[in-house]
Amino acid sequence: MRKLLWWLIAGSTGGPNRAKIIMTLHKRPYNANQLSESLNLNYKTVRHHIKVLEENNVITSAGKKKYGEMYFLSDEMERNYNTFQDIWEELEQNSVGK
Repeated sequence: MRKLLWWLIAGSTGGPNRAKIIMTLHKRPYNANQLSESLNLNYKTVRHHIKVLEENNVITSAGKKKYGEMYFLSDEMERNYNTFQDIWEELEQNSVGK
């Protein structure tokens, strides 16, 4: 999971937005519209990152498909949340030092 998280968070320009989604869903479940509003991101951008995170078993969903669908961290991600935090903190420290 550590390698996957590095790739998802540090390996692309969308990584910071995916990290924000993971941190937000760690607090409570949201639907895509709520995530968009909460993170001040374009709805289509949020949908794209949700798709990537779902395909990689980082998040899961329940409820009505599309608009009412609620997103949660997967059990695997919950077990590895500390690993995610370590990666995120390292990335933040490296970006501050630049």
